[in-house]
Amino acid sequence: MFSSAIRCLSPTPKRRLQCVFSLVRGLSSEQPSSGPDEARNTTANGDTSAIKLRPRKDPSHCSVLLFPGQGSQFVGMGRGLLKYPNVSEMFTAAQRILGYDLLSLCLEGPEEELMKTVHCQPAVFVISLAAVEKLNYLNPKAIETCVAAAGFSVGEFAALVFSGSMTFEEALYVVKVRAEAMQKASEMVPSGMLSVIGKPQAQYKFACLQAREHCKTLGIDNPVCSVANYLFPDARVIAGHQQALDFLQKNSRQLNFMRTKVLSVSGAFHTELMEFALAPLREVLRQVEVRRPEINVYSNVDGKRYMNETHVRKQLVKQLVSPVKWEQTLHEIYERTQGHLFPDTYEVGPGKQLGATLQKCNRKAFKTYTQMDVTDLEN
Repeated sequence: MFSSAIRCLSPTPKRRLQCVFSLVRGLSSEQPSSGPDEARNTTANGDTSAIKLRPRKDPSHCSVLLFPGQGSQFVGMGRGLLKYPNVSEMFTAAQRILGYDLLSLCLEGPEEELMKTVHCQPAVFVISLAAVEKLNYLNPKAIETCVAAAGFSVGEFAALVFSGSMTFEEALYVVKVRAEAMQKASEMVPSGMLSVIGKPQAQYKFACLQAREHCKTLGIDNPVCSVANYLFPDARVIAGHQQALDFLQKNSRQLNFMRTKVLSVSGAFHTELMEFALAPLREVLRQVEVRRPEINVYSNVDGKRYMNETHVRKQLVKQLVSPVKWEQTLHEIYERTQGHLFPDTYEVGPGKQLGATLQKCNRKAFKTYTQMDVTDLEN
């Protein structure tokens, strides 16, 4: 049986945080788990009591954690994290839950296997939470004073684990089910995602409408083409049927698109083409414990913070077929009156993509941004 991995939050600013995760040893030697019941156990201290509220803090003495999503993965990630507390235990637990050696896949590849949706989502999830362990070791104050977290797509699950809303192992099992369902949905129809940088006059929804009309002339019933990610001003990711994306690329100049790039993903995530994955995700979320986050965690669906456990379950399912409103989320987190200081921001996980979006959305907030390197062997 696997133990829970919970985030330990200090009830007051004066109390030093002791750990990010509490991983109880003595994992069973049974085969990889076949369901969430085998990934569930009690919390380390057996306590699921009421959430302790923190007093309001000076924003300049607080931190925000951002968790990346699919697409940030690369072979070699995690090599610089193994020496930090709990990281090896996290990968051991992951191997039992997933049924394969995730650590070896992250460190050595092969790249084509790591890039598969079914593998990269669990990989990014675990690496991101391992990066939290590094941050806690090097700068525990950043963990103690964290007031908010947000994650991009699958990164939202890591943010929820960090917030105490879900346990590490149950969330990983949910991510496993989600990734497998999304992989199957992707294989049902040729589809993909297209990154677009547009001119100020670009009309993305109208462009998608034109692409759908084009697909109808090709005999495609109920074609899908819509904005899947709002990244920063004039930057979108559009997803849908492959023929629709081909149309957008071919007509990019007329559509006022300055730059387009096909993303290396297996399907049209965050669109209606992911409807097949809704039922498996909804069902597995019913089977695991979800609690109200202990800090503010922001939903990709609308950029607003989660209110309670029911809200978490509902939004995580809805997220599969809804655009990721990342630009809106960043505005929600960092909006403040003139003269107010910004919190320290840490991107915990592979890559620097979220930092790049923050720089485009809020240059002042970006001045206190730090990325936690997941390969650095010197620290």
